[in-house]
Amino acid sequence: MQNVGALRGKTLFITGASRGIGKAIALKAARDGANIIVAAKTADPHPKLPGTIYTAAEEIEKAGGKALACVVDVRDEAQVRAAVQQAVAKFGGIDILVNNASAISLTSTLKTDMKRYDLMNGINARGTFLVSKECLPYLLKSNHAHILNISPPLTLTPRWFASNVAYTMAKYGMSMCVLGMAEEFKERGVAVNALWPRTTVHTAAIEMLRGPEGAIYSRKPDIMADAAYVILSHKPSKHTGNFYIDDEVLSEVGVKDFTQYACYPVNADKLELDGFLPDKYYKSKM
Repeated sequence: MQNVGALRGKTLFITGASRGIGKAIALKAARDGANIIVAAKTADPHPKLPGTIYTAAEEIEKAGGKALACVVDVRDEAQVRAAVQQAVAKFGGIDILVNNASAISLTSTLKTDMKRYDLMNGINARGTFLVSKECLPYLLKSNHAHILNISPPLTLTPRWFASNVAYTMAKYGMSMCVLGMAEEFKERGVAVNALWPRTTVHTAAIEMLRGPEGAIYSRKPDIMADAAYVILSHKPSKHTGNFYIDDEVLSEVGVKDFTQYACYPVNADKLELDGFLPDKYYKSKM
């Protein structure tokens, strides 16, 4: 999907932007000439995962944007506040926040140690709330204020809790921020929405969970980036409190061929559906 310049000059604060979906969203916005704060923990190369905040910032600038790399653990209030202050000092404000940083462990109750529980809830739920709280004073000054959380629809179907209740609680915490903040700030010009993929998306998390074969029935992060671009291009007053699904967003703006997003185009009609989707998605064909 082509860029239309909707985010030119806008400043985006993106957590977890050193790789995966966060970086894909950053690069999409950069092609419009946006300013990107790459807020993530990876300052030094990871032994198993590609990219750092600095390599991501370099890619963003090559794509046409301006970048600020900030070492940020979203659980750390001081680090978050410092990064927000650096962003405002460099770019004059913040227009858009993308809460993408997330931790995952698809483990049952008895197999989830409390350290892992605390990590997921600290990053996903608490981190999303904290970063939103710190960015909001500046978002409220913007004429194009958006918060977009990469989190699922609030579908209270027991099966989504049964196999990995700790992760579900943490991820739904992000979605509850959407539900509450959208209502809280709807009269103040800040749009708050969620975006979730219909299919699995090949990221470091999928690689960790499934190995290299995780890509076979997955889509590229580009589909989430393109959908996020559409959402973030909307007038905030017109679109808030929504739980969007990536290909539905794109269908509404005329995208018909989704083969381009499949990691393996030959498997474009055999993709694996993601979790947390309402039952209607499992009853219909891709």
